Amino acid sequence: MPTSVVMKAAMQAYINHFNSGSAEAVADLYAPEASVEDPVGGPVISGRAAILAFYQKNIATGAKLVLDAPIRGSHGNSAAMAFSATIGPLTVRVIDVMTFDEAGKFTSMRAYFGPDDILQ
Repeated sequence: MPTSVVMKAAMQAYINHFNSGSAEAVADLYAPEASVEDPVGGPVISGRAAILAFYQKNIATGAKLVLDAPIRGSHGNSAAMAFSATIGPLTVRVIDVMTFDEAGKFTSMRAYFGPDDILQ
């Protein structure tokens, strides 16, 4: 199981790579069979190619991510972060929860936000 330090570093890398515009670097943080559910309750995206396409589309919107609080680890194989995604005039308040494999790669990402978390 990865340490909390490893999980937090991977999640910070996620923010950094997204903001630098590198969908490839974000996708490289995921294990080959990983899944993304963004938002929770929406379709589940599985596999590296689909995850890469997902991030290419989202980064192309010009969105930028800013942490709202420190990244949180756990005693298990999950970590969470609260952040705001700014897309033009909109801000979306999100909590992402990632699970990790032994190598410190994301095996899943679930994004929690609802309609009342989208601010204008």
